[in-house]
Parts: sequence; structure tokens; C-alpha cells
Amino acid sequence: MARILVVDDEAIARDNVAYILEKGGYEVLTADDGGGAIALLEEQEVDLVLTDLRMKGRDGMAVLGVARKLWPDTEVIVITGYASVDTAVEAMRKGAYHYLAKPVKMDEMLALVQKALEKRTMRREISELRKQVSSQSGANRILGRSVKTQLLRETITQVAQLDCNVLILGETGTGKELVARTIHELSPRASNRFVAFNCGAFTEELIASELFGYEKGAFTGASQTKKGLLELANGGTVFFDEVGELSLQMQVKLLRVLQERVVMRVGGSEEISIDVRILAATNKNLKKEAEEGAFRLDLFYRLDVLTIPVPPLSERKEDIPLLINHFLAKHSPPGAVVPRLSREVGERLQEYTFPGNIRELENIAQRLLLQADNGAVIESAHCLEDIQQVTAVPTVHAARDFWPTLAEQEKRYILEVLDEVEGNKSKAAKILDIDRVSLWRKIKRYGLEDPDA
Repeated sequence: MARILVVDDEAIARDNVAYILEKGGYEVLTADDGGGAIALLEEQEVDLVLTDLRMKGRDGMAVLGVARKLWPDTEVIVITGYASVDTAVEAMRKGAYHYLAKPVKMDEMLALVQKALEKRTMRREISELRKQVSSQSGANRILGRSVKTQLLRETITQVAQLDCNVLILGETGTGKELVARTIHELSPRASNRFVAFNCGAFTEELIASELFGYEKGAFTGASQTKKGLLELANGGTVFFDEVGELSLQMQVKLLRVLQERVVMRVGGSEEISIDVRILAATNKNLKKEAEEGAFRLDLFYRLDVLTIPVPPLSERKEDIPLLINHFLAKHSPPGAVVPRLSREVGERLQEYTFPGNIRELENIAQRLLLQADNGAVIESAHCLEDIQQVTAVPTVHAARDFWPTLAEQEKRYILEVLDEVEGNKSKAAKILDIDRVSLWRKIKRYGLEDPDA
């Protein structure tokens, strides 16, 4: 619930505005002069200030100045009975979101309040996004607030320190290569090379020459000796993307590399020792493929020392707002004002299933930028056809006879987190951002079953 401060030395006008806002579902604070408003702002933050411009003592401009100084994210709408271009320009030059002329039209006011609050929300989203982008090192590169994304970051951090092969499982477009790169960056091998290789993008002959290299004269066009990617990555990490696409013959060669830690260039006769960590990714069920003879079981076990499942976007929809804003900022022209999504478009994105996962979300962001003007709000008219079809029938929220208390919501959330981490209190406490003792007290207070008992 947004908190709004209404400032006016005319009691009737102040009470009317407060009444309409409260009826609209907002929490309302009031002050009968500029001094009272400033004293209140010095004690607490509000989301929006609606202040009369002309008041005895400290006027609306003074309230505007203090609000912008103390709480930069707080929006201010100035109400004036002396509306003119000069007063509007002056107020907005000093940071006001907009102005309203008396007598105030309540419908116009409510619409302006909603837009001002949406701008504040967007500013905070972008501010948080910039903080994450500016500190995009290690597991922080994996953007998202959902429980599953937090667990993924934690798993990556732990696995990175174990110098063993890792199999990364996930649907197409979930960010498996980003997971692999992050593991490398957090590992003791970070100072050496990270080499990514797409196993489904080349013929078998090209795969052999790219991975193992070749000697001069090994085949037509081999005018000089070339080191392979495995040799170049010595001391570092090699990432095999879509490893399930390798032919059985190439799987045998890769298995030998994993077993013997040596490579032989095409056309060569000498074995070259290598020290690399192997990370592999697939969207297939490799164990099932192995049982059916399409993938070597011995290679599967060599790769599957540790497994990291990457959840699809449909299972972490809480991450969509942060991700879409990240992609809009990433692909906007330099210096341009980043467009923001309307509430309706945000809801449609939450309803969409994203079969292409994060990669598809990034593509959607790029196409929405082409549809919207610089700095404009992205409306439903800009949406792609597949997203529009998701919400062809408006969502109707049924009235609720029962609303859970805050304590009941907390209890339910703690249970959900404990279930997600299979009762691991240390992991649960970290996700909840509390210490283990506090978590134990909450478990006792709510009479929750102790998962470790």
C-alpha cells in the first residue's frame, strides 16, 4: 500500500483529497502547513507528496525541496490555485513530478497519482538493477530474486571450488553457458582461459580439428600447425554446450581425453598432456539416452560427477520484472531514456509461459524496444501477438472472504523455503536473511515441524 502525504492549509480541501485517496486504497498522512509536512518528512519516508503551493510560512516549494533532498525517490505533485506556465515550470524544474490546478478534479488527480507512483516503482527497480549490474561478478551475474535463483547462485558458489567435472541440465535458453562461465570465474582456474564449444554446430571433422588441433599437412588446407581448443585451454575450463549432440565416435575421443588427460592433434603422432576442467550442458536426459544406446554410459558417468539443474523461467516468474528491465536497459541506445512497462504489459509477461526461457525474454525486450518510442511507456499495443493471446480474456480477481494475517503469511513462507531446501536450516536462514537462531525461534513460535527432528 503506497503512503501519500497530503499538505494543505485549507481543511476542507485537504480532507477531500485525503478521503478520495483513502477510498482508492492508499495510506494517507496529512499536514496542515509546510512546517508540519517537513517535520513529518524528517521522521519517515513517503511514496508521494501532494502539496498545496501557496501556504503561510513554509510553502509548497519548501516542502518540495526538503522531500527531494531527504527522499530522492519520493515523487511530489504540487497543487496550486494560481496555475500558470511559470509556476508549473518552476515546480517541475525543482523536481516535481507534475502539478494540479485548483479546483482539483479527482479523476485527474487519481490518474496522476497512479502514474507518479509507477514512476517511483520503476526508478527503484532500475536503481536495484544498476546495483546488480555494477556488481556483476561471481554468482551475482545470475539475476533474480526467486528462491530457485538464490539456490542456484548458492550451488554455483559451492561447486566452483570443487575441481571436478560438472553436468549442467536445463531447457534451451535458461542460461546454462552463463552458469558455466560463473563457475569458472569463481574457481581456482579463473586466471586461465574459459573455452566454450557448441557440440551441435559443427561436422565431426570440424569438431576434431577444432578440439584437438592439427599438424601442418594433415589435410588439404592445413598450411600450418594449429593448436586445438583443449590444448589452448590448458590450466583452465572447457565448456561443452549441448554435449548430447556429439556422435558416438566423437564421444569415444572425448572419453579418452577425460580418462587420460591427453590429446593428439589430427595428423600427429605425439600425445600432449592437458590439465582442464570439463563443464558440459544439455537439454536432454543423458541417462535415458545412454540406456537407449544414443549416448555412452561411461562418458555420462565421467561428466556427471556433479549436476546443476537450471530451472526454466516458468518456475521463477518472480525474476521476470528484474530481467526484462535489465534487457531493456542493455539494448536501449546509449544515452536514451529506457522505456518502462505498463502494468498491463507486466501482467501479460507474468502470464506467458516462455517456452524459450530467458533467451526468449531477451528477444521480446529487443522487439518491444523497436515498437516503443524513446523513453515511452510500453503499452499492450506494442506487445507481440503470442503474448497478447495469453490474456485475451481479462483476469478477474474474485472477492476473498478470508485474508491471512502477516504471521500466517510468514509461517507459510518459512515452510515453503524449508521445503525447497529440504530442511537445511542454514540455507533457509540465508534465503530468509536471518540468522539460524532467529529461524529456530520462528519454527518454535509457529509450531512448525522441525525437518531435522
